[in-house]
Amino acid sequence: MKRIDIKITFHCNNLCRFCAQGHKRDMYADRSLARVTGELKKAWKDGVRGVVFTGGEPSMHPKLLDLVRAAKKTGFTSIQLQSNGRTLAYPGFCAELVKAGLTEFGPSLHGACAATHDRLTGAPGSFTQSVAGIANAARTGLPVITNTVVTADNYKELPAIAALLVKLGVTQYQFAFVHIVGTAAENKKSIVPKKTAAMPYIKKALDLGLRRGVACYTEAIPFCLMKGYENCVAERMIPPGPVADADRFIKDYAAYRRDEGKAKGPRCPECKYYDLCEGPWREYPELYGWKEFEPVKDFKPLRRGKK
Repeated sequence: MKRIDIKITFHCNNLCRFCAQGHKRDMYADRSLARVTGELKKAWKDGVRGVVFTGGEPSMHPKLLDLVRAAKKTGFTSIQLQSNGRTLAYPGFCAELVKAGLTEFGPSLHGACAATHDRLTGAPGSFTQSVAGIANAARTGLPVITNTVVTADNYKELPAIAALLVKLGVTQYQFAFVHIVGTAAENKKSIVPKKTAAMPYIKKALDLGLRRGVACYTEAIPFCLMKGYENCVAERMIPPGPVADADRFIKDYAAYRRDEGKAKGPRCPECKYYDLCEGPWREYPELYGWKEFEPVKDFKPLRRGKK
């Protein structure tokens, strides 16, 4: 199913050290209800049936409920809110979103404890609110699909984060390796770990979900580092579709990732996953080079997953 991601606001109640949006909150106003409604109708005519409202922090948009209603009225069958989860802690807000037509919650958690999470988000108290928000979202019975950005500060906590998310009752969790753009680029010397250093913790965190029957994935980690966990590579199943971002409209985000956003190294053509793998975000090898990425020789074809 095709899906459109619409960044409806860049305002945010966090100030994350790894934010890919950087200083857009100071540059762009909220996307208007009329503009988003028009984008929804156009996407629908183009065969898109899923929408993700994202940002920034989309729950800070004053017309969020109207936007969800507009998506439902247009006919979208999948309507997700991608959020830091803090506003979901407020009594009744999850219920209002469900009543408006939301079908999925997409909150985030970046630490197993307040000290780590709050340090990364730059917002004291955000861990407590995000955990409460995830719990509230899970109680609605709708799918709860979480995201954790892998950084130098939290990668050793990933197994504990996974355990907490399973305990909270999430449907799916994902570990997205930090993309070195925006604020993350400004803090890259302290925020970006080597992928090989993080991998043992990532795999241990994936093991927990796999044992418990909870869907779990990684993003921006090439297949050569995911031996034995190839079915957890999210790029195999991310829905295709456009992204409406600030004053830019990307018609095919999958093509953008492959052709512009991510990169292949000098030895990648030797790898049997070459055609399937997108490689890391191109900023990563600019920082650490290509030595970590060894071509995979022993290969069994994978069936593409569904989402």
